[in-house]
Amino acid sequence: MRTRIEKKKKRKWVKILVTTLAILFVAVGAYVYSVYHSLTSAVETMHSPLDRTKSEKRTEEVSLEKAQPFTVALLGVDQRDGDRGRSDSIIVLAVNPNTNSVKMLSIPRDTRTEIIGKGTVDKINHAYAFGGVKMSVNTIENFLDIPIDYYVEINMEGFKDIVDSVGGVTVQNDLDFTSDGAHFSKGTLKLNGDRALKYARMRHEDPRGDFGRQMRQRQIIQAVINEGASVNSLTNFGDIFSALGTNVKTNLTFDEMVTIQSKYKDARNSIEQIQVNAQGTMINGISYQVISDEEKARLQNILKQQLEL
Repeated sequence: MRTRIEKKKKRKWVKILVTTLAILFVAVGAYVYSVYHSLTSAVETMHSPLDRTKSEKRTEEVSLEKAQPFTVALLGVDQRDGDRGRSDSIIVLAVNPNTNSVKMLSIPRDTRTEIIGKGTVDKINHAYAFGGVKMSVNTIENFLDIPIDYYVEINMEGFKDIVDSVGGVTVQNDLDFTSDGAHFSKGTLKLNGDRALKYARMRHEDPRGDFGRQMRQRQIIQAVINEGASVNSLTNFGDIFSALGTNVKTNLTFDEMVTIQSKYKDARNSIEQIQVNAQGTMINGISYQVISDEEKARLQNILKQQLEL
């Protein structure tokens, strides 16, 4: 039979274990609440509904709960003194949870197209300057002949804060160049926010012109997504949410973001970048990127197939 001393020792260790578990439970609960509170606050700051009815390209609104394919337009905006700026980076993501894949299309900012709501033909990035997100989204829809369900507007000057918040990004650079006082060698590069912004903005030293710039922008965005989804980001969630809340606007709600994370998370593991073939052309002394009807139809068909339209 166990002695009284042995029983006391056992009860002592049981108390210690229970106390330790209780402290851990409270600590984890406090951490989870802190994450949840920071996230909801950031999303509330980011949320900016799109002032329009449902897309004319859909007969019914997309249902994330039913895990239907959807699109997001990423607008990288360089704001300037005295005006709202231009969307110098336009990227369309078509997400399909059935194939667990994402098609990523960068539209050259100088693409010549009809500006919907303005009644003119101009560079596609001017749509934002003329009518903000609404005109930009409507113009992209018309150009690609697909619905744009959601948008994410990113302040490019503040984008470096987002990169820093995830601890920097790693990219594979295929061109040795110097831009804005920073040198970028070929190979694997670990970039902080300031260098990532310079890396993404360079185009004049790239023989591919704006297409090389688009490729680097896609690299940075994909790297941010991967870093943000990593376990390491749990330790600096406050910085991430703060950077997002300050520099990002979107019509996605908190519940929609949660649904996307739940039902579409595997799609981020397969992101295909679609190359656009355009011809640089001078029209009335202005430089444009002209996309032929055949090339436009090819892009539209790829995206419609991805969206199962």
